[in-house]
Amino acid sequence: MKRCNALSRLRFVPGLLLLALFAAPLLHADCPDLKTSSAFLGISTVRLWDGAAPQAKGDTCEDTPYMTVFRPQYVRKTSNAVIVMPGGAYLGLASILEGREVADWFTARGFTAFVLHYRLGKNYLLPVPLLDARRAIQMVRADAATYKITPDHIAVIGFSAGGHLAALSGTQFVNGDPGSSDPVARVSSRPDLLILGYGWLGGVSPDTSHLSYCKLMDVMDRCAELQKQFTPALFVTAQTPPTFLYHTTEDQTVPVQQALGFYQALLDAHVSAEMHIFAHGGHGSGLGKGDAALDQWTVLLEAWLRGMNWLPR
Repeated sequence: MKRCNALSRLRFVPGLLLLALFAAPLLHADCPDLKTSSAFLGISTVRLWDGAAPQAKGDTCEDTPYMTVFRPQYVRKTSNAVIVMPGGAYLGLASILEGREVADWFTARGFTAFVLHYRLGKNYLLPVPLLDARRAIQMVRADAATYKITPDHIAVIGFSAGGHLAALSGTQFVNGDPGSSDPVARVSSRPDLLILGYGWLGGVSPDTSHLSYCKLMDVMDRCAELQKQFTPALFVTAQTPPTFLYHTTEDQTVPVQQALGFYQALLDAHVSAEMHIFAHGGHGSGLGKGDAALDQWTVLLEAWLRGMNWLPR
């Protein structure tokens, strides 16, 4: 596979988000050998499809969705799983800040973590990233026995654009086709929990006063149609998974109102939801970046997971 020119796709990203992206290496700046693994470190990679992915436009790393798997050091008879969806304005992926660091946090608590490399950019407009997200969840569920995972304990966590994708996966899931010849396609893509960090939940919008997917992708001419199709709050139902949200009031890249709108939709649908809004902190804070206040959101997350009986009390 060829080297991906990830940096060239970032030139139009507003300053705050650009700084957040450059603070962490991009997941697909180099193409990994998907056949290698490290049993010693508990890391491996797996393609979402054996051959070319649906709607693939080539065979480079940019065209190949895959997951990097991080196994916990200790596993009970069965464990929880989490699929991590890094952000990056659908132009790149913040692999460390919103990928590896998050995976390590979960594996330290007994989860098997899967960091998703989904297709993005102008070559892969929505719904292609959603196809990858659904497939990732289905693959983890279909291979639950292999990973020693409880198949109804698969959480999804996403940040920024990854939060938008995670929310779509929880509101526009597919039930699976029992008659499919593909065992992965037979199972549901519904995640069992949603965790959203400063999600770009209203990003598909013609409003360019904040970060706009339509403007970044040069699809303003059909933005109204895309907004109706890919605004997660419009698809919340009673079947949407229980959700934990984290945001900051000072976020100038993704206004907190976007998270509030999704939270209200959850409440209206009687979905179990918990939201924490911090007064200070910009976009792209990841696990907190050492900020005395923001670091506490993962403490709140852990308490929520215990309350949901996903961690020992």
